[in-house]
Amino acid sequence: MLDTDDFIPAASAAGLSPVERAAIVLLSMGEEPAAAVLRCLSREELLGVTQVMSRLSGIKVDWVKTALQNFFDDYREQSGVHGASRSYLKRSLDLALGGDIATSVLNNIYGDAIRPKMQRLQWASPKWLADHIADEHVRMQAVFLAFLPATLASDVIAALPEAGRDLVLLNVARLTEVDAELLGELELLVERCLAGLGQQGASVEGVRQVAEILNRLPAERQQMVELLRAHDPEVVSEIEVSMYDFFILSRQSESVLTRVIEEVPIELWAVALKGAEAKVRDAILAAMPRRQAQSFEDLIRRSGPVPLSRAEAARNEVMAQVKALVDAGEIQVQLFAEATVE
Repeated sequence: MLDTDDFIPAASAAGLSPVERAAIVLLSMGEEPAAAVLRCLSREELLGVTQVMSRLSGIKVDWVKTALQNFFDDYREQSGVHGASRSYLKRSLDLALGGDIATSVLNNIYGDAIRPKMQRLQWASPKWLADHIADEHVRMQAVFLAFLPATLASDVIAALPEAGRDLVLLNVARLTEVDAELLGELELLVERCLAGLGQQGASVEGVRQVAEILNRLPAERQQMVELLRAHDPEVVSEIEVSMYDFFILSRQSESVLTRVIEEVPIELWAVALKGAEAKVRDAILAAMPRRQAQSFEDLIRRSGPVPLSRAEAARNEVMAQVKALVDAGEIQVQLFAEATVE
């Protein structure tokens, strides 16, 4: 059962974002069905929805009703005859065309058989993958990247030696079809990567960890930041950005939020809160005068969808202004979720 005691209520269940509705549906399903659904998601989708699931400490009944109702409404609209499965088509085409031709046709329909194996590589570190393909010839590197999800492929390219990146991308752009021999070489390369996948080093978010540590050292924080800055100004800039994560706005006092709202243009808020978690949106709206909050919600609705990159840039700009207020001594912010007692 989901606890609702310590959850900050939203203005309305209709204010839930699609990711929050998905998280509620998954939490309502139970562990095994939810796990089956999560296995079907891309890496970015899985990380996004599980992050939201981890932050939901309680859910209002009307939120659950709304999320489930939306889910079943969507299901009714999209369910029905789903078409033939791949196994059904394989058996039919084998009989009609023969095995080799059937496989070729199915690969054109469903994508090459290598793709499912490539999908498993999305959990590998981009640097680790780059190291594994660095000694391959440029055409093999291009084919390897062509079958990866675009987000991961761009991270792998960034981790390759700078001198050869342009040639790799040029070869990717020139690809239209991969012959059977090169596909066989690619499969061997992928198998080698998969065999070593369990041996890759653990991923550690060092910047994030230092930010969390500093957030818990209020008395020594500024002195320690300056000592670190003397060693490496660039990494300290990354640490400061991580310390002022957009989600911390959800735990600030009304007086702090009121001052921040005064400082940040309303148009910037409208972009920054697009797709933001309910706790953040609700905290900001609760700190606004009622009339301003109503006008602001209308502004958000009228502005329509915005690219995720634009929303993230707006959030970074908001938090830069929050940090400026802190540095000027105008506000004091709570940088981490402190334990409470009664």
